Amino acid sequence: MFLAELALEEREAFLELANLIAVIDGNRSVFEDSILNKYQKEMDLEEYQLKDLTLEEILKKFKSERAKNIVLTELFQLIYADGVFHNQESGSIKKIKEHFGFDSNEFSSFKDWIDKIKELSV
Repeated sequence: MFLAELALEEREAFLELANLIAVIDGNRSVFEDSILNKYQKEMDLEEYQLKDLTLEEILKKFKSERAKNIVLTELFQLIYADGVFHNQESGSIKKIKEHFGFDSNEFSSFKDWIDKIKELSV
């Protein structure tokens, strides 16, 4: 939805991050594959080859508040793709939230907003 607004380095980092999140529960679903393909098309990165960056390497690429908000918005779409918010996904989101400097109240409001968007899209 907003991924095209990211700089090239951020788009590549987002694709790395999305792929990490998609397999973190040990299973990459058909729904997650569909969303990852959509991300690649939206960001014009269909030919991008993953570099297997670590979570820390990836998160350093996002500097602006807007980029961080875009990343979390899109990640929640991916996480909810299979209808389940796994413990591993929750742990990763917590690390991302902390790295990005979101406080608990701000993050809770953000997550509630994402939940409402998800309901509207169903």
